[in-house]
Amino acid sequence: MIGIYKEKIQSIPCLIILDNDKKDQALPTVTFYHGFTSAKEHNLPLAYLLAEKGYRVILPDSMYHGEREPDVPTLKKQISFWEIVMQNVQELQMIKNYLDENQLLLDERFAVAGTSMGGITTSAALTQYPWIKTAAILMGSPKITTFAKTLVESFKKMGNLPVTDEMIESMYERLEEMDLSLQPEKLHERPLLFWHGENDSVVPFDHSYTFFEEAIELYTNKENIRFIKEPNTDHKVTRYAVLETVKWFDTHL
Repeated sequence: MIGIYKEKIQSIPCLIILDNDKKDQALPTVTFYHGFTSAKEHNLPLAYLLAEKGYRVILPDSMYHGEREPDVPTLKKQISFWEIVMQNVQELQMIKNYLDENQLLLDERFAVAGTSMGGITTSAALTQYPWIKTAAILMGSPKITTFAKTLVESFKKMGNLPVTDEMIESMYERLEEMDLSLQPEKLHERPLLFWHGENDSVVPFDHSYTFFEEAIELYTNKENIRFIKEPNTDHKVTRYAVLETVKWFDTHL
């Protein structure tokens, strides 16, 4: 039977989904990040399907989301988007440390994935952690500096931002260090899946697709990088995308 366990990994509220009989065993592990304004519980269907395949699945709440959601104005949360992404990347190391310290990770088989903001988190994490064995980016952008500049310009049109130009430039510099599109060689040919709806009105489809076209040239085994595009699909993960993500990890993790 598949169990759902509510745990805090350091200060990170998480759900851990796995076969009850294997709770204390070392298992291959997938950490899956939710999107902006979402929460860890929203990805339970995918986590269940992965747990059925024998994986430990960790669903963390991002800063300002789920159990960590403070009573803050919507604008503050919006302008904190990239801080949340960078915090996710830092906290991924904490999750890996937790698994290592408790001898819960089998043969270093660790994967990361996510939707939208979680997909953006995944792309950034791939530049920082060579111990990620495989990943899936669902409707996320690997071009995080370009995307950040687009969002900042749209916010400026809405009114004065409560941050200085110096703060914005500093953020861009930090993002460049995690920008997968600026350092695709850091993939090191690790298995990577993209899924994106062609009509996405939130995260630009072309960000992920043009990056994929560049990155596949770096792969000796072209089957280790795949792009699934769904026509007539906006910013919502489909059941097909969920099932293909499960298949991806079943094959590559």
